[in-house]
Amino acid sequence: MKEPILVVMAAGMGSRYGGPKQIDPVGDNGEIIIDFSLYDAINAGFKKVVFLIKKSIEADFKEIIGDRISKIVDVKYAYQDVNSLPCGYSAPEGRKKPWGTANAIFCCRDLIDAPFAVINSDDYYGKDAFKLIYNYLLHSNDDEKYRYAMVGYTLENTLIDHGHVARGVCVTSEDGYLKDICERTHIEKRNGKAQYTEDGKTWVTIPQGSTVSMNLWGFSESILKEIAERFPAFLEKALKENPLKSEFFLPSVVGELLENDKATVKVLPSTDKWYGVTYREDKPVVVEAIRNMRKQGIYPQKLWEEK
Repeated sequence: MKEPILVVMAAGMGSRYGGPKQIDPVGDNGEIIIDFSLYDAINAGFKKVVFLIKKSIEADFKEIIGDRISKIVDVKYAYQDVNSLPCGYSAPEGRKKPWGTANAIFCCRDLIDAPFAVINSDDYYGKDAFKLIYNYLLHSNDDEKYRYAMVGYTLENTLIDHGHVARGVCVTSEDGYLKDICERTHIEKRNGKAQYTEDGKTWVTIPQGSTVSMNLWGFSESILKEIAERFPAFLEKALKENPLKSEFFLPSVVGELLENDKATVKVLPSTDKWYGVTYREDKPVVVEAIRNMRKQGIYPQKLWEEK
């Protein structure tokens, strides 16, 4: 049985937040959000971590987190930039933005040789999430279908008080499998309810207790082949229609596989509260939450010295 790998997507620069938010401290001892996710992941059982970063932040990233973690688990690096594309394709002039989360996994393909979990580096997922996904990956195998998983959060546990968020709102079957995932790019708290808009004028209420994806996925290696096969078709369309901003998203690939009956996605429900720094105003909320979790004994004062 192959040991699951943790893939950490850390190449994004946080366009709304205005800076490399992944390396902005939120803990009283200078910890960043990913410190707490890695602490939880290692305690859950993960022994290998692949960091996907931009080459330009490599030195800072290693100094702030990578070198520290490499003393505890096996650490590898993959790099994402606008030219991280299949053979025969190149980025159009003026393209600055990476090509999305499916492209992020494409960039890691040579370092993944086992089932793997994928997380965002700037999201706090909670202890429960890593236990759920690690145990699933350890004991699950593909058969006539790909057997994937996703940690699902209650929508209300993922909203913020400032501005809007994007969430993948999930439709699940009675036996807990993902049927559909719909990306809502503008969700706000309004009048005590979660509502989304697509035109800035019409608001639709999302049912209370809805399950959302926070991009914590569990995959077998099969997803690497599926991404590689779908990437050229995405690029053919993207380079014609929106060459500077189109993105190749993981949920889109998963959605196609579900539609074609090639995969199942088990939704692993977490009751943990999500934290993240989407906007600068969110940071004090995260800092206070971390402080409170330390007071409750969820985390030690010094994460790594006590490992």
